[in-house]
Amino acid sequence: MIAMMNKTDLSQYNNSWYTPKASSLKRLLWIWVNAAFLKTSFIPSSGIRVFLLKLFGAKIGVGVNIKPGISVKYPWLLSVGNYAWLGEDVWIDNLVETVIGDNACLSQGAMLLTGNHNFKKTTFDLIVGGITLEEGVWIGAKATVCPGVTCKSHSVLSVGSVATKDLEPYSIYQGNPAVKVRDRALES
Repeated sequence: MIAMMNKTDLSQYNNSWYTPKASSLKRLLWIWVNAAFLKTSFIPSSGIRVFLLKLFGAKIGVGVNIKPGISVKYPWLLSVGNYAWLGEDVWIDNLVETVIGDNACLSQGAMLLTGNHNFKKTTFDLIVGGITLEEGVWIGAKATVCPGVTCKSHSVLSVGSVATKDLEPYSIYQGNPAVKVRDRALES
């Protein structure tokens, strides 16, 4: 028999402690720019997307390739290294600092999720944790990196997998939750 338990009460949800480090006007403008210029596939130029992200405070290196359909929650909390690739329909839900290193690749539909909710609390409180993708990391198509995860140098998160813990360097991870399946050996 199940004991009487507390119930989730979303009417008590309060994330007033959280601030995205930007004015309401800046956030409103970004919502429009993100929808009109980044999420659309009508603008083929990566350069325009890079320019707009920088205009709103993103730190972006040289040679970065950003495909159509991308969505970035708050560009002022995003840092992208040199020669990184962000594929079609990538979703960067960065409520806090998110770092994408040099030569990192996010394949189609990959998600970086820096926020979640505390399912143990009746108030379903917001919890956040930054994400770092170090140099040479590859996040496969439709794969998800969860809050607080660091993907170490040249690690791989395979297609459709979910990283809930840090990934070791030069390692390949698969599954939900992702587990190491083998080492990554790079050839010249």
